[in-house]
Amino acid sequence: MQTLSLKYPPRKPIKFLIIFVIAILGGITLSSFWHFQNRLQPEIPLAGGETTVFNRSSSSFEQPLANLDETEKKKHTESNTAFEANFVTKPAPIHPGLGPFFNNASCAGCHLKNGRGLPEPGQLLVRVSAPKVNPVKPGNYHLEGSVKIDNLPPVLGLGTQIQDFAIYGQKPEAIVNVEWQEQTGQYSDGTSYKLRSPQPKITLPNGQPILPEIQKSLRVPPPVFGLGLLEAVPEKTILNLADPDDQNQDGISGKANQVWDAQKKSEALGRFGWKAGNPTLIQQNAGAYANDMGITNPLFTDGEKLTDIDQKTLDLTTFYVQTLAVPARTLLDDPQVKRGETLFAQANCVSCHLPTLKTGNHPVKKLANQTIHPYTDLLLHDLGAGLADHRPEFQASGTEWRTPALWGIGLTQTVSPYSGYLHDGRARTLEEAILWHGGEAETAKKAFRSMTQENRDALVRFLKSL
Repeated sequence: MQTLSLKYPPRKPIKFLIIFVIAILGGITLSSFWHFQNRLQPEIPLAGGETTVFNRSSSSFEQPLANLDETEKKKHTESNTAFEANFVTKPAPIHPGLGPFFNNASCAGCHLKNGRGLPEPGQLLVRVSAPKVNPVKPGNYHLEGSVKIDNLPPVLGLGTQIQDFAIYGQKPEAIVNVEWQEQTGQYSDGTSYKLRSPQPKITLPNGQPILPEIQKSLRVPPPVFGLGLLEAVPEKTILNLADPDDQNQDGISGKANQVWDAQKKSEALGRFGWKAGNPTLIQQNAGAYANDMGITNPLFTDGEKLTDIDQKTLDLTTFYVQTLAVPARTLLDDPQVKRGETLFAQANCVSCHLPTLKTGNHPVKKLANQTIHPYTDLLLHDLGAGLADHRPEFQASGTEWRTPALWGIGLTQTVSPYSGYLHDGRARTLEEAILWHGGEAETAKKAFRSMTQENRDALVRFLKSL
């Protein structure tokens, strides 16, 4: 597969000066300035197409799509307020409805500056399900007015997600603590490394540990920028990329997840969440309101069909996530980055982390028909026993995970220092994240382990340029 090799053409000093003066006099933002300049150079591939922003600061994941008009920008700002809202207990006049059990009190409380969360209380989630029960047809465990839309039976007293905080006068469903277990390994050149994995200690209100046979899956909040573009990728594109039987015999057998659409009350293609368990962003958000905060909403009401937020609030939060931009790549002319990009392709990482996709139609028109570079195929892949949670989710097995997008990954710890990688935040560095890969990615991991220090550094530098 051809890899991207992006290069900015030189700018003429006079043209650059004129544009810069216009930008200063017009009072436009730096992000808007770079977007305007880039429109004069349409041959440059951009991570998010025309929506891309040129901001690689600690606020890089908080920028609206670069091509929004003034009305859309105003709506994005309004929707940011909904995303940032901190909920409290009833009957407060502002943002009531928190609990009685919850993980956090706001969307922004988990998705720090729209980036990854940490494997810490208030951000780390634990999905659970009854032991030794096979998944059933999507929707069979969906109850009207219930937030439990998983296709696995809930655990008595815990449901399908542990809520480890509670409002005053209530006890949390359980207390979750994580201990870290370290293991060592060596690269082919003899350089040693350490990997860590989480060992959850879950205690029920009665002081007893959770039954060991209960299926558990630890999840850190993923970044939320660029999701509108991924929602706009046509379903046909994703399905055409799937190769569940590995007919081309390349060792990669990505498959699509089929999940439950709570709006349409039918099966649908899953594309969001660590196992692609949600079909749309509005359902992803509605489920987070209900499960993470205990906030009932029009999609997931309580038993009496009552809601804590209205449709407008849910729509605004969804619009905010849909219109978060992707930051542009950097260091495009750096020889080490170029070599790392080549090594990334040679190791066949691009078979799952597909560099280029195209969006189709979308209700947010500015997301439509963009050539984007997310480095994902949005499919499920078996990553081996090392990363297995042994908990299926719809058609995803206990060893399968959806390929996460890599755009912006080089800014992860710029936005939120100490952030980890992978579904449970176990990887402290990009090197550790690569070394945890197995299953379909075993060959790619071995290729990385056998590289020289110089080449490993180059590949990681490439990732940090994204």
